[in-house]
Amino acid sequence: MRRSNAQLAVAIGLALATLTSVSALAQGRIDARRLSCGQARDIVGQYGAVVFTTGRHTYDRYVASERFCPIGHIIQRAWVPTSDAQSCPVGYRCVLDPWDDDERWLRIPR
Repeated sequence: MRRSNAQLAVAIGLALATLTSVSALAQGRIDARRLSCGQARDIVGQYGAVVFTTGRHTYDRYVASERFCPIGHIIQRAWVPTSDAQSCPVGYRCVLDPWDDDERWLRIPR
């Protein structure tokens, strides 16, 4: 009996892991074009960093502040098309800091 309980526990664990990974794959990116400008801004503010689909083949990552950017990056104001505005200011994008000496060494061809 013990062996079958262990096998059942393993089977349940595998089923849960599969369901979790399938639901994560189904989520995808949020399409900013289907949101109102206020909704898009609220989502960025709530989560801090969000990847929005902005066109048929385009997407980008938008952040609420510089603390959501990698080291060596700064923020740059960003706008996206939404259902009620062609250019909605949702937050910022992270871009390389042109004055960061450490990053400059990474870009020099060797």
